[in-house]
Amino acid sequence: FFSLQFQIWLEPMKPVIKQVRRPKTTMLRLAVKFFPPDPGQLQEEYTRYLFALQIKRDLAEERLTCSDNTAALLVSHLLQSEIGDFDESEDREHLKTNQYLPNQERIEGKILEFHRKHVGQNPAESDFQVLEIARKLEMYGIRFHLASDREGTKINLAVSHMGVLVFQGNTKINTFNWSKVRKLSFKRKRFLIKLHPEVCASFTGPYQDTLEFLLGSRDECKNFWKICVEYHTFFRLFDQPKPKAKAVFFTRGSSFRYSGRTQKQLVDYIKDSGMKRTPYERRHSKVRASTRASNTDVPKQSIPFTEGLRTPGSPASTAAPFYSVHSSASPAPVLPVFAEPSPPSLDPQAPYTRIPDKPTAAPVEEVGRKLMQQSGSPMLQGVGFGSLSVDHPQLSSLVLKSPLGLTPAFQVNLNTAAQGSSPLLSPVLSDAGGARIEEEDEMKRKRFPTDKAYFIAKEILATERTYLKDLEVITVWFRSAVIKENAMPEGLMTLLFSNIDPIYEFHRGFLKEIEQRLSLWEGRTNAHVRGDHQRIGDVMLRNMRTLKEFTSYLQKHDEVLTELEKATKRLKKLEMVYKEFELQKVCYLPLNTFLLKPIQRLMHYKLILGRLCKHYTAEHRDFADCRNALKEVTEMTSQLQHSLIRLENFQKLTELQHDLLGIDNLTTPGREFIREGCLYKLTKKGLQQRMFFLFSDMLLYTSKGVTGTNQFKIHGHLSLHGMLVEESENEWAVPHCFTIYSAQKTIVVAA
Repeated sequence: FFSLQFQIWLEPMKPVIKQVRRPKTTMLRLAVKFFPPDPGQLQEEYTRYLFALQIKRDLAEERLTCSDNTAALLVSHLLQSEIGDFDESEDREHLKTNQYLPNQERIEGKILEFHRKHVGQNPAESDFQVLEIARKLEMYGIRFHLASDREGTKINLAVSHMGVLVFQGNTKINTFNWSKVRKLSFKRKRFLIKLHPEVCASFTGPYQDTLEFLLGSRDECKNFWKICVEYHTFFRLFDQPKPKAKAVFFTRGSSFRYSGRTQKQLVDYIKDSGMKRTPYERRHSKVRASTRASNTDVPKQSIPFTEGLRTPGSPASTAAPFYSVHSSASPAPVLPVFAEPSPPSLDPQAPYTRIPDKPTAAPVEEVGRKLMQQSGSPMLQGVGFGSLSVDHPQLSSLVLKSPLGLTPAFQVNLNTAAQGSSPLLSPVLSDAGGARIEEEDEMKRKRFPTDKAYFIAKEILATERTYLKDLEVITVWFRSAVIKENAMPEGLMTLLFSNIDPIYEFHRGFLKEIEQRLSLWEGRTNAHVRGDHQRIGDVMLRNMRTLKEFTSYLQKHDEVLTELEKATKRLKKLEMVYKEFELQKVCYLPLNTFLLKPIQRLMHYKLILGRLCKHYTAEHRDFADCRNALKEVTEMTSQLQHSLIRLENFQKLTELQHDLLGIDNLTTPGREFIREGCLYKLTKKGLQQRMFFLFSDMLLYTSKGVTGTNQFKIHGHLSLHGMLVEESENEWAVPHCFTIYSAQKTIVVAA
């Protein structure tokens, strides 16, 4: 998961000297290279600690953008990990000397308020909470690379475990999943994504199977391509790819391959290796500088601490610069590494200890401490050393103007490290950190339950949070928009919000109950010792019975959707507000889709409770409650099933009405949408791709328009009354070909 970086990532299979011009005086730093979707599932506590330090660094460097509440919550968990339980005076003093966020004084009150709630939480649990919160943020693990599309629009490219991401500003506008990508390549400054035929047929047309992006230079383009190759290999492949054989006469293309273990190999290695690890202890500790004396020379070259992970276009960091130093007493150059707090030794088997310490009064130590506190980020020993030639114009100017003596917490001989262990074996994931003794294992099992029911309960919690956010799109954001413009008639406002507000208020209380139960289940209090709270069925049963009282509100959503559609057609001002609201980031789906969410949520409860009932045995104390809750929700879904079908059909018809050019009154009463799909229609020019829409009374075929709205242009519509369909592969010699006969015309299509 980790690697070394200097402007760009170093390749572990090549000597450092081939990548960095002056390695003796260059600062390298450890950083997370591959961000997994759920870092909380990492098995090693020490690895989770390193991931938490990366989140801390990203907050300080403004990479992990989030709301003030989320930022304050993250910092509060970091405080709990570093200084222990809440003490207001100690907290304020610590925040004065440690910059976790730019302008953190503005939300200092929120940080203290959150920290007050974490009493009794140990450092390992705090790290887990940091990772759990961070992974849900949209900017988690995102590193921007400035680019532009074919039209010259400025965009940001990024890569993640799921694929290549495209951002406009900080808003994600597209995701190219690895499953959709056939090939990634670059040519000079152009970065090319080739899609699978079935994907490009659906999105980009039959002849546009390649997407092109322009980066700032060839080196930037190649660097981003390499990162994509490594991410794809690490997360998608089971085994490390074999190196490409060298050509005898000439080479074509890049020979770059990912050199390291894949995620699956790492997981299997940790799971299967029977080695015993020395246990290590973690205690609350404050930032401190080493008290060991060391004579240092001023390096001839230095780069800011924040420069290593910065890509073009990323925001400038407020962290103070760090400078590399090497000991004059040692003939070999060394790489200083500052940790906050730092392990006492690089020996993988050495215990990893976090202990309290008092700051020393020595001037040199004070300077070192200030630098570490301002940076808010650790520097730790890297996993492997690698290579890419680096020549940056900024490097020559980044020279120390005055001597600065720093005592590194510990030093690493660069040459020795480069010649040491295999680059395929991460010391963090193999030897470092040590194992757990039986008592620690037992405590960990209590704190992080492994019962399947626990993870189902976690799923209920996560989806309930998302569902509540979806309801807020209507109850908070859309309400605010129509009130501000005074665009909606009073009668329609009453009809809409009187039927959605009670449901929203109910689910707010329901969410709090689930959060409290999961908190008890995870053992944040002593309730887990008695075992009263390691279940979810009683909470579900109580709330499903309460939810039955809201069935009358849910049955009116059909009327609400119909009246809202009529009003938008009748009132131009409301139509304008409606369309503008759908373009906002908060409305990530068509607005009327959110009105379907309450009934769809009931269907999800039914599935979840069914899974719980299958998991539990009949003798389990939670089985009866889950079974009764399932009966309650099944009764509700049976009553609302027909209403949901009508709602989904009407919502689909209204969306198609907006997307299809050349047809009116698509939402005629009695018309049902059946299916849509892409077929080839035989024309004078040969087979042309067309999009077909099948309804209960007619068939439409269309093509994608070239307008900015991306609407479909209708080429023809055929009535289903009297229509005949017959196979005609033999007649036209085209595979999967058939002929459609109707009163208006006859067409030949192929799948």
